Amino acid sequence: MSNPKVLPLIAPESGAVAPCCPPLTERPFTAEEAETAARMFRALGDPVRLRLFSAVASHEGGEACVCDISDVGVSQPTVSHHLKKLKDAGLLTSERRGTWVYYRVEPSVLASMGKLLAVAPAAA
Repeated sequence: MSNPKVLPLIAPESGAVAPCCPPLTERPFTAEEAETAARMFRALGDPVRLRLFSAVASHEGGEACVCDISDVGVSQPTVSHHLKKLKDAGLLTSERRGTWVYYRVEPSVLASMGKLLAVAPAAA
C-alpha cells in the first residue's frame, strides 16, 4: 500500500500548516482524520460562516478586513463569533492591524479542501 497523501490544514493554535486527511477516495479515514474533517465541515455547515468564508476567500488580495465582510445580516458580535469558529476549524488565519482584524484563507487550505473531495484518478 502506498503512503497516503495527507492534506494540509492550518492548525488553529499556531497558524502553521498541519496534516489534515487524505482524499476521501484514497482510503478510509482514521478517527483523528475524521474529527479534523468534521470540524472543518461543521464550521462551513452554517450559512453565515459559509458566506464569511467565501467573502474572505474571494476578496481582492486574498485577505479581508472584518470591516469589509461584516454585512451578512447578523450583528457584529455574531460575525466575530462565526469568524472565531472558522479560525478554530483551521480555515482562516487573522492578523490585527491597529483597530481592525484582517482575515485570510491560506491557499493550502483551499487546495486541501479541493483534494479532499476530488475523485482519485483510476489506477492504470
